[in-house]
Amino acid sequence: MHHQSHERAAAQHAQRPDRPRISVVVPTLNEARNLEVVLPELLQAVPDLHEVIVVDGGSSDDTLETARRLLPDAVTCTQVRRGKGNALATGFARVTGDVVVMFDADGSADPAEIPAFVAALTAGADFAKGSRFTEGGGSADITAVRRAGNEFLNTVMNRGFGTRFSDLCYGYNAFWADQLPVLDLPEHERPGPADGTMLWGDGFEIETVINCRFAAAGVRITEVPSVERLRIFGSSNLHAVKDGMRVLRTIRTERARARRSGHLDRLSRTVLSGQAVRRSGSDDLSRLAS
Repeated sequence: MHHQSHERAAAQHAQRPDRPRISVVVPTLNEARNLEVVLPELLQAVPDLHEVIVVDGGSSDDTLETARRLLPDAVTCTQVRRGKGNALATGFARVTGDVVVMFDADGSADPAEIPAFVAALTAGADFAKGSRFTEGGGSADITAVRRAGNEFLNTVMNRGFGTRFSDLCYGYNAFWADQLPVLDLPEHERPGPADGTMLWGDGFEIETVINCRFAAAGVRITEVPSVERLRIFGSSNLHAVKDGMRVLRTIRTERARARRSGHLDRLSRTVLSGQAVRRSGSDDLSRLAS
């Protein structure tokens, strides 16, 4: 992936609409009860959505049937491999709108925040990154252990990529659809390995992979305050220590990938010249310019 040039970025920005069509991608696994609450709330908060794409990971309940009943116009599909990353890649491949919103089905994401993400994008960002730890953000679900782990991982990420992220481990994000090639995710319909192992980017590391690849590509990143709510039904699959180690491995792996591509050397020169990060109003805007 070539580093994004000023000319290419300017052309993309010029072609972007002031009132973009919004595509919401919802990865699911046994979320039928949550969808009963989440989908009506989503439509009430943002009635002019272009499309809602519900991707199922092989649920044993009636997740897809519930989605179709509540939202007949929804795009529904089943992922080929397993993992949240593959679910998102499957949904991304079906996007026909201008803006992509990553939206969890468990009720933790507040759909009323979507206009704020879109506003950040139309104001000039390529990637609007949700943050529970910037002014105006918060969480009803964070534990002391997870907060401490997030702070440590933020430090590792920021030192490695020259960013100023306040919340690396959060999955409520939005970006322009023209940025999808930057992510370079595994082909979503490719069968998984015969031994049952997961392809890189298919698992819970996906949010960190996305953050790292957008940072390495030099896109404009704005943090958007977000308040994480409690999951409505069911229990989370998150394991703080195990998944924290996976995130740490992801940062190191993605840093090595960025260095091999030459992106990191460019970022380092930008950081040293003092151009890497600047503030825009009350938001942190990471401008990792080429």
